[in-house]
Amino acid sequence: MKLGYTGLPGRGASDRFLAQVVDGLAGRLRLCGTVQTNTARADRRKCDMDLRLLSSGEVLRISEDRGAIARGCTLDTGVLAQAVVVTEAALPGADLLIVNKFGKTEAEGGGFAPVIGEALCLDIPVLVGVNALNLRAFEAFSDGLAEALPADLAEVRDWCLRAGLRHAA
Repeated sequence: MKLGYTGLPGRGASDRFLAQVVDGLAGRLRLCGTVQTNTARADRRKCDMDLRLLSSGEVLRISEDRGAIARGCTLDTGVLAQAVVVTEAALPGADLLIVNKFGKTEAEGGGFAPVIGEALCLDIPVLVGVNALNLRAFEAFSDGLAEALPADLAEVRDWCLRAGLRHAA
């Protein structure tokens, strides 16, 4: 079982980092999962959040526009559920699962948490982005079996290649 995680401080830093990891793996591994892009809007407090599905390239808007002064979570859980279904369906042909964030939904047992578990049962390696806010929940979820990876692009890409190529073989 290969479960690695990484996280960088700063708004959107982990998302940008994982997107760079994915770019470096293109054509080398069969990827499934998600990377997130956050786009600031001058007329909104909250950014637009989009998930790129790695198995198809499709981009899904996972944030709801709740107006200029919206506070709190703007996650569209219905669209997140759609991303989960597509990702789960792509697992059998994947060498590596990448999940952009182990967030509040996953900490509560939903979202991508079951897909991570299924991938591990299928012996598909998994890389997860984890922020400090959800680190304890992720550690409980992974039961101490996850490997903390440094915020170093080359090292994380190498980990992914070693794990993914071993699975592909």
